[in-house]
Amino acid sequence: MLNKIFLQGRLVADPEMRHTPSGVAVTTLRLAVDRDFKDKETGEKKADFINVVAWRNTAEFVSRYFTKGRMAIVEGRLQMRDYTDRDGNKRTAAEVVADNIYFGDSKRDADGGGSYGGSYGGYSAPAHSAPVPPPAYTAPMGGGSQFAELDDDDGELPF
Repeated sequence: MLNKIFLQGRLVADPEMRHTPSGVAVTTLRLAVDRDFKDKETGEKKADFINVVAWRNTAEFVSRYFTKGRMAIVEGRLQMRDYTDRDGNKRTAAEVVADNIYFGDSKRDADGGGSYGGSYGGYSAPAHSAPVPPPAYTAPMGGGSQFAELDDDDGELPF
């Protein structure tokens, strides 16, 4: 059996970190993920809003370095959860349980080319810390960069 999901989207709000009674960190976030096609009537792209849950070190990483409007790449699995709402109705929720979450934009994109305290897509980034690469990041071998810079991001948020 295989249950693997990869998503790329923008955070629609700041991540929310809590701790379980036993002290385990858990962070919830919501991603706006563009669909590949445009609406026939309006010509606009629609977006799906997907709930993501991260645990332990990943939860702490996301809570510390991601903010509303930042682009994120999520690797994880789909999980269905049954619950009873306040009115006693049985409900089912679909959410992605994240194994890894990576930056989907560069530090320069996030801060408008200045210091990290700048603005990104109309949202303020925290001025107290600079992002660091996720634990799985390794620098390219050799002295030069092996990556080309992309200039096709229009900077528009899907929400």
